[in-house]
Amino acid sequence: MVETTGDSGFAVRCHGVVKIYGDDDSRIMALRGVHLEVRTGELMMLVGPSGCGKTTLISVIAGILDHEQGSCLVFDRDLQAMAGCEKVRYRAKNIGFVFQSYNLLPALTAAENVAMPLIINGVKRKEAVERASEILSRVGMATRVRSLPLELSGGQQQRVAIARAIAHNPRLIVCDEPTSALDHETGHKVMEMLKSVAMDGNRALVIVTHDSRIFEFADRIARMDDGHIEKVVDSPAEL
Repeated sequence: MVETTGDSGFAVRCHGVVKIYGDDDSRIMALRGVHLEVRTGELMMLVGPSGCGKTTLISVIAGILDHEQGSCLVFDRDLQAMAGCEKVRYRAKNIGFVFQSYNLLPALTAAENVAMPLIINGVKRKEAVERASEILSRVGMATRVRSLPLELSGGQQQRVAIARAIAHNPRLIVCDEPTSALDHETGHKVMEMLKSVAMDGNRALVIVTHDSRIFEFADRIARMDDGHIEKVVDSPAEL
């Protein structure tokens, strides 16, 4: 199948997205008809109280979760309409995800963890690990490339997770609290790197955060509450 290039100018277009957890009396409507558009070349931040649906929304966008109603297109492709193998291939090539819990493989070194998306995309292991080591250097982890996750602090694991998300040059990077375990200086360095990725006009970033210190890096900020987007603004002062 020939992939479309997303020439609509939007990396993400969600319209009327509804996500429900559970059945009958235990039903929880996590997303209540979400409308959100993210342009290519844009760094969009999602903010709002805990439990308002931010992580659910980015999981739907990344194709990790299916939704019950509405549509969600990523570079003009409907991931939910794809067959399982096709979706896996598309995500492996086009999407990088930074999980809040990091999700590093404990038996692999930092470099090996970062190399995984490259290996999945056909890069030979030796070359993948070398490229991973270079990316780790960019996030201040040059001396820890051979360390296992359990030998790293929370902040160091977070930087490994960010390096893994960008290793294969995905067109869309989705991050869940990427600076939560980082000090101010390191957080700003990481955000400067992520912002530089977004400046490529064919890419986009969607970042869930409670960290007001990094709001300045956003092109736009969407505020969520109770499962829907309340408003989208161009400046933190408008929140």
